[in-house]
Amino acid sequence: MAEETFDNAPIGVFDSGVGGLTVARTIVDQLPHESIIYVGDTAHSPYGDKPLEQVREFSQAIADDLVARGCKMIVIACNSASAAFAAEAEQRYDVPVIPVILPAVKRAVATTRNGKVGVIGTTATVESGEYLRTFQSHTEPENIRDVEVFSEACPLFVPFVERGITTGRQILGLTENYLEPLKAADVDTVVLGCTHYPLLSGVVQLVMGPEVTLVSSAEETAKTVYRTLSETGKLADTDPVREVSLSFESTGDPARFAALATRFLGPAITSVSHIPEALR
Repeated sequence: MAEETFDNAPIGVFDSGVGGLTVARTIVDQLPHESIIYVGDTAHSPYGDKPLEQVREFSQAIADDLVARGCKMIVIACNSASAAFAAEAEQRYDVPVIPVILPAVKRAVATTRNGKVGVIGTTATVESGEYLRTFQSHTEPENIRDVEVFSEACPLFVPFVERGITTGRQILGLTENYLEPLKAADVDTVVLGCTHYPLLSGVVQLVMGPEVTLVSSAEETAKTVYRTLSETGKLADTDPVREVSLSFESTGDPARFAALATRFLGPAITSVSHIPEALR
């Protein structure tokens, strides 16, 4: 029997800010023995309203640094960054790159019953067309029907989540307005195409109805991380005495990052390091 191998190098996770912590949290839940370096690019946040080329530049700088620091995998925990940089990143680095778009698309294709899928995301993510292209390239030819994709930008969802407003009449009305086209299209599956949006899954489900399945890009990405590490023999040692490191870094104000991060990851974050000027 071959000797089991382990790789205790950290997983690098990055996002434009704190939304990607929904991905990091799910990774921690599913893989508690893995060390993580999380970078929130709050100096340039949000990515959702910026040109994709600029988002690509920001993403490359952070990913280059994470790879240089020895990360065994890069998780692009941001839909806008995934749209702008994932394809290039997969060619640029020798370590696995896991974007948030593809895992969600695969789950939505497997889940939909009527072939009508809604995608909600930031303006940049929706306008990039990356979800539509990914659906088109990952719909199996033997499917009886093609998957029809209906995309809606929900630009105000992120500031609401970051203000801690996930319930109440105001967010309900906004959600009803945003999702009306998806309801009219009779979608039976909705992809939460922004890592902030799992915190709004309650109100989205309420508006769409119990018969509609929600697909979380954060949840599906964490599953892909687990599967990839397992298949490549890169899982960390499960020895309980081995120290696991969870590092959280911000390119902007670390105090503001920490305050926002408690809404996504809970009070476990006690300190946040500041990223050097060169990475801003």
